[in-house]
Amino acid sequence: MSKQPAPESRPEDQLLPMLPQTMQLALAYAPSRARLPTLALLALDQRLAGLLRHSREPMMAQIRLAWWRETLGRDASEWPEGEPLLAVLRSWKGANAMLVPLVNGWEALTGEAPLAPAALEEMVDGRAAAFAALARTLGREDEADAAQVLGRRWALADLATKLNHPGESVVVRRLVQGEKGASPRVSRSLRPLAVLEGLARDNLARGGSGSARSVFKAMRIGLLGR
Repeated sequence: MSKQPAPESRPEDQLLPMLPQTMQLALAYAPSRARLPTLALLALDQRLAGLLRHSREPMMAQIRLAWWRETLGRDASEWPEGEPLLAVLRSWKGANAMLVPLVNGWEALTGEAPLAPAALEEMVDGRAAAFAALARTLGREDEADAAQVLGRRWALADLATKLNHPGESVVVRRLVQGEKGASPRVSRSLRPLAVLEGLARDNLARGGSGSARSVFKAMRIGLLGR
């Protein structure tokens, strides 16, 4: 009896295991129509982070980031085939250029330590702009500002637990303290962004050590919105 060939894995199936647990938890609350665009954003963010992490020299990271900046600025019909991330980014339906600020934000971290406050702000602004871009891509223009606030708070809390230089940490933690008021509520299409922001704030409050409560916190935010 002939053996049936294994079915080809979908691009999204290849990308999902590469996301950290918090992002996988957040993505679980995306409605079906929002799942691919949200996955594309999160996977791109992690790919760019990996470029910095695995580049021995800042210049190499900058060259690789430049490729992504130029690619995102082109029409998807010009993209090369065979790259799972690009395949999923096609779900943005031509709005991919709105993700260029995310590339610029990661590039701001390629400078020498300690990074200037302006560089840290550019990183935060790049992630925040990407959250707002997702809202617009999903047809939630009216929630773009709320998504941007969530993106900024997520980026600040995430950075505050990952920076090693004391001077950089002080700058970011001051920015965290400057974020006043409750985090905005968003519709189900953008609920993964609220989950990410809530988990990042909880992680920061616990000293960056993570918590077994993360799953329950994600469930609460994912189902109730806060």
